[in-house]
Amino acid sequence: MTEAHDPIPGPVILNRIIPPGQPWSGAVKRGQVLRIVDLEGCQAVDFLCYNADRAEERYNAADTMKISGNIFIGEGTVLYSGLTNPMFTVIKDTCGRHDTIAGCCSDESNRLRYGVKGQPNCRDNFLKALEPHGLGRGDIVANVNFFMRVPVETDGAMAIADGCSKPGDYVDLSAEMDVLVAISNCPQINNPANAFNPTPIRVVVWEAG
Repeated sequence: MTEAHDPIPGPVILNRIIPPGQPWSGAVKRGQVLRIVDLEGCQAVDFLCYNADRAEERYNAADTMKISGNIFIGEGTVLYSGLTNPMFTVIKDTCGRHDTIAGCCSDESNRLRYGVKGQPNCRDNFLKALEPHGLGRGDIVANVNFFMRVPVETDGAMAIADGCSKPGDYVDLSAEMDVLVAISNCPQINNPANAFNPTPIRVVVWEAG
């Protein structure tokens, strides 16, 4: 298991390994930084965030893409809410390619696309992560997929492709408001989002200087 090479530049609030295929949720306060580390490489991380004080304000994929002028997320990208308020800014990114359009896997999509039922999936993980906060199925919106490569061709064709993240790659997200974060460490085994072998990630939250 490979750790991120750069040190944490502030007092650590949280440092946790999320096992393969498991959910996590937690609070990140304005000015704190969330680091998500792909410990072994090629591991997709499904990500949602909500205003911690009023959860009806949450990440909005369409506004984020329109305002940034790009369908991919990278260093410098701001994640916007549906009220066009900044929620997070990507302040460091060692991978360079993250997806905004493919959404999360679910039991229903697994059944339709791969002919399988009852497998672990990101929608169920989001439900588990959000339940303690009083949120449910209607609160799951189009999400970010960190470390997942979804190339788009000139004719609009797209597909989930082999990942390009290396062991230890990470993204640092600076919170622009108090946020609730929900993560699914993707359990998908039917496409190359996780190189057909889900692996652990690390999440770290620290106080910025």
